[in-house]
Amino acid sequence: MKNELTFQGSIYMFFNEIIGQDEIKQKLIKSVKDNRISHAQLFLGTEGCGSLLLSIAYSQYINCYNRKEGDSCGICPSCVKFSKLTHPDLHFVFPVTTSEKVKKDPISENYISQWRELIINSPYFSENQWYEYIKVENKQGYISVKESNEIIRKLGYKTYEAEYKTMIIWLPERMNPSSANKILKLLEEPEDKTLFIMVSENTGPVLPTILSRLQITKLAKIEKQSIEKSLINKYSLSPSEAEDIAGIANGNMVKALSLIQLKGETSLNLSKFREFMLSCYKHDLPEIQNWIDNMSGQGREKIKDFLEFSLRIIRENLMINQELPEITYMDQEEKDFSLKFSKFINLTNVYAIYEEFNNAYNYIESNANNKIVFFDLALKIFSLIKK
Repeated sequence: MKNELTFQGSIYMFFNEIIGQDEIKQKLIKSVKDNRISHAQLFLGTEGCGSLLLSIAYSQYINCYNRKEGDSCGICPSCVKFSKLTHPDLHFVFPVTTSEKVKKDPISENYISQWRELIINSPYFSENQWYEYIKVENKQGYISVKESNEIIRKLGYKTYEAEYKTMIIWLPERMNPSSANKILKLLEEPEDKTLFIMVSENTGPVLPTILSRLQITKLAKIEKQSIEKSLINKYSLSPSEAEDIAGIANGNMVKALSLIQLKGETSLNLSKFREFMLSCYKHDLPEIQNWIDNMSGQGREKIKDFLEFSLRIIRENLMINQELPEITYMDQEEKDFSLKFSKFINLTNVYAIYEEFNNAYNYIESNANNKIVFFDLALKIFSLIKK
């Protein structure tokens, strides 16, 4: 799949290459021109909004030797090194955990090669995709006290060649209190020309003492039209395909790219959903048992994908039932199916149906027995679908 912003081991991190977020870009550019760069900043936005890419583009722009009116030059020595994410004054911290290669006390430096590869090859990615890339997908990453010591050590050096030393911390919500407290003094009294940028999706777990020291920039979801344009220009989708995917993605470019890759899988999930709900409606136990046997043979991630798909379809069909097409996001095949199915999803039963599918997802995620989970789900849907 053609990947945007990528070219021969480099990532051309210009503001104008990042999808959407035009208002934020102008605000950041103005802060540099006015020489009002806050030393500690937080970019806060949901998954797939481009906040990590924006933090890199901002850092590159600050350190560019020959800034243009609204972007980096892209050709000076600083920009060339930023394009490879190897600039000696650009540092990254991100959640990591133990793996086959790293048995104890992992830090970001242990995974920096994979980090650069992933950003260059797949600029929009989720936390789970990061763990999958470093082959620790069954573990939760974290930012340790040892990592905080590394931050202090690296920022204690003088800059090599840039105007600013930049430390980008992706997902500071993965810092435990001890590791967060360790860098408090550094945030309060940084070395001269030091820039902290924390990139967060959820500030709930972040210590209030950390948040109070940060200038917060809130990023919205990417505009639907911006995603559509990117999908047409960069991924050669037709306008109708781009519109369908952008609508379902709901401002999340990670989701949009996943939908492109899983388009065939989406059609298969719709077929499975149709078969399951029809069998439940007919109270056809032999057919249900056959469906459960087939479904249970799938891997855990595929089953979770199916249940996540089902939750979305249930929500969209309620919107159709309530005659709210303007906030309904489905592709054409899903719309055709929903013309008939939506009459079975209404305000009388939707909350209970949604809850049962959501419970099934949680049980599967907790490694419950697949067959028992689906049989229990079928028994619940038997009565709910006819309400």
